[in-house]
Amino acid sequence: MRLGVLDVGSNTVHLLVVDAHRGAHPTPAFSDKSVLRLAEHVGEDGELSKAGEKALLAAVRRAREVATEAGCEELLAFVTSAIREATNGAKVLERVARATGVELQVLSGEDEARLTFLAVRRWFGWSAGRLLVLDIGGGSLELATGIDEDPDVALSVPLGAGRMTRRFLPEAHAGRRPDLDALDALDGHATRLLAPAARRLAAAGEPDLVAATSKTFRTLARLTGAAPYSAGLRVPRQLSAVGLEQLVGFVSRIDSSALAELNGVSVDRAHQVPAGAVVARAAMRAVAVPAVAICPWALREGIILRRLDGLEGA
Repeated sequence: MRLGVLDVGSNTVHLLVVDAHRGAHPTPAFSDKSVLRLAEHVGEDGELSKAGEKALLAAVRRAREVATEAGCEELLAFVTSAIREATNGAKVLERVARATGVELQVLSGEDEARLTFLAVRRWFGWSAGRLLVLDIGGGSLELATGIDEDPDVALSVPLGAGRMTRRFLPEAHAGRRPDLDALDALDGHATRLLAPAARRLAAAGEPDLVAATSKTFRTLARLTGAAPYSAGLRVPRQLSAVGLEQLVGFVSRIDSSALAELNGVSVDRAHQVPAGAVVARAAMRAVAVPAVAICPWALREGIILRRLDGLEGA
């Protein structure tokens, strides 16, 4: 069957179309992405603005049309932290559903962690043993560990690269060099928030493999020498703590606008690289790992796999 997965995140709206059936490897057929930066439309009062709602409506309507043209038999649509935390999020989603016919499912942070964990488990297989998975999104950082396909511990911490950029590094958003004191403050903030999460993960058992996924981790790995996307999904990639430490030093000394000129960095996310690097470093330090394996599958693939698992028949 042909499935469409619509991921409305804090930064982007991403439609992934795959051909798959139960027990098979989902084969990507089409991908369409647009930058929405939904989280930036949430005001200090916690409400998603009218402009944000209008942009969301247009993006969902366009995605539905593209999915129909691509021949999708089903569209699985979900939203993460930006709408989840907006005080008027539920009402906005009701209006979007009436206008487009697309019902966006709100995933909790724990849901995100569990579904991402499922995708990473399927990618690396049972031979990976106990897995520990890290996933930095725009609004939150998800962590999960376990020996099975459903993790023993699944956590979400509000340390997304976009959120931390807006809070600590607004100058990076404007294309300027990040403030060094602000980077230190961000590091301390991340360290404090991660401490209880790290204790819970450690209590579950020592991992045999630590994996990281998401655009942020893939970008950081590329900037420290990992193979480019063009080399193929199955090329092993990793991000080391040593390489990441060097990268933090590098990105803290150049304008974020210059980062967009580097291979592997998208223009729309360049300003989030410094915050993402600091959060990634704090996360790897908290769980005491020298390196993480980069997994190309993440939340969208987890959604697809969970749906396929629910199909009747072999």
